[in-house]
Amino acid sequence: MTASYNIAVITGSLRKEAFSRRLAMAAIKLAPGHKFDVVPIGDLPLFNQDLEQTPPAPWTTFRDRVRPADAVLFVTPEYNRSMPGVLKNAIDVGSRPYGQSVWNGKPGAVIGTSPGAMGGFGANHHLRQSLTFLNVPVLQQPEAYLGRIGGAFDDHGELTDESVRKFLTGFMEAFIAWIGQQKK
Repeated sequence: MTASYNIAVITGSLRKEAFSRRLAMAAIKLAPGHKFDVVPIGDLPLFNQDLEQTPPAPWTTFRDRVRPADAVLFVTPEYNRSMPGVLKNAIDVGSRPYGQSVWNGKPGAVIGTSPGAMGGFGANHHLRQSLTFLNVPVLQQPEAYLGRIGGAFDDHGELTDESVRKFLTGFMEAFIAWIGQQKK
């Protein structure tokens, strides 16, 4: 029997009907028995070290929600061959103050997505680069680049593409196993 984990979920798009949000919700449904917290990042003021003396309330709330998680799942679109600025800001906010990073040692996984053919490859790798520096052991296989994602959902945001569902199921199984390996 697999342990039950608390997993923070960070999506890199602010758009209400974002494909990354839809994919995150589909992934959550494919991993029953675990607690997921979709942590919003849209209200985080831009990171500015001068604000650390009295951190803005959204920073504190964000850090307090990510800190107790056993792991973090990142689902992100690609903007201009990299991760969205709002996601990079969340990474920076969570990494401070120095020595108190909410990311440190937390197993992670990254799903990159795009309506285009490359499936968020650039965003996925740029995000992984930051996570490596922050001591987040990231699931290496399977890699998740889900391109042409626009047709994978119905009008209600439900995943209807069976090949994506099959891949996502395997990905989530691998991620849960990865968390267990890292928590030993």
